[in-house]
Amino acid sequence: MAAPGLLLVLAVLATTGNAVLDARSAGRPVTLATAVRPLLGVPRVLAAQPRRLPTPDVLLWRAGAVTVPVAAVLSTLVIPVGSHAAADLSVGVVWFNAMEVLTWAGLWLAGWGPDSVFSLIGGYRFLALGLAYELPLMFALISTATGAQSLRVNDIADAQHGLWYAVWMPVAFVVYLAGVLAFSFLGPFAYPAGRDLAGGVLAEASGVDRLLLQAGRWLWLASGAAMAVPLFLGGGAGPGLPGWVWSLVKTLLVLGLLVWVMRRVPVARADRYVEFAWVVLIPLTIAQTLVPALVVLAR
Repeated sequence: MAAPGLLLVLAVLATTGNAVLDARSAGRPVTLATAVRPLLGVPRVLAAQPRRLPTPDVLLWRAGAVTVPVAAVLSTLVIPVGSHAAADLSVGVVWFNAMEVLTWAGLWLAGWGPDSVFSLIGGYRFLALGLAYELPLMFALISTATGAQSLRVNDIADAQHGLWYAVWMPVAFVVYLAGVLAFSFLGPFAYPAGRDLAGGVLAEASGVDRLLLQAGRWLWLASGAAMAVPLFLGGGAGPGLPGWVWSLVKTLLVLGLLVWVMRRVPVARADRYVEFAWVVLIPLTIAQTLVPALVVLAR
């Protein structure tokens, strides 16, 4: 099954897993109904009364809501399952990053379109976080491409035979995982949808619009977890099993780690994370990028 087909399954697994952890942390019994509660809530969201605002820009609002999940799905076209990708582009890393940046536009429009204070501030918060996480994320992606001397995702996976990039590029790996949570605006990076803003970018969204934005968050989390496998964990390489099985197993492990982390780390304020990113993360990721560059030059 191609990566775009797996994306929805992975997103559903992430949401159900998060619901189970919610129940456990609240001391409630974990049942099948608990696991499928997010799915059972979909009809209720669709049937909700649309929010009526004085002067919304409906076109921009709808465009933003659609852009987030669509960009997440398009990002998976270059992610190989085993060694097969839906679109094996020579600039696959650039394509993935471009789709992630497109989410910036989508969330900004979703915050701007309602012409509401809470949603607008939520959109600004995401832009502030984006200015902080995007450069370190790009340097993390550049590190893997430099090591493989290619922007093709399959080439990066093939270059890791013998030693995964997660082992000798640990800074890039950790920064990439943080970036996944950031462009999914989940866990410590849920600031744009903060409770202090009544939901921020989600504050005025209802019905299909709300469902699209919420689905987009989890689709991006699943896509980011899947992309971590060829970039840092050797792709589908592994003993005894087909490549697609190893890709799936590694993706599930990364997805489980992200769900666990997003529940353990508190929400970061944008201004503090911006300072941390510019003072600490950017110098670290630049230094990390130099490591594979020097290795390549020494060959």
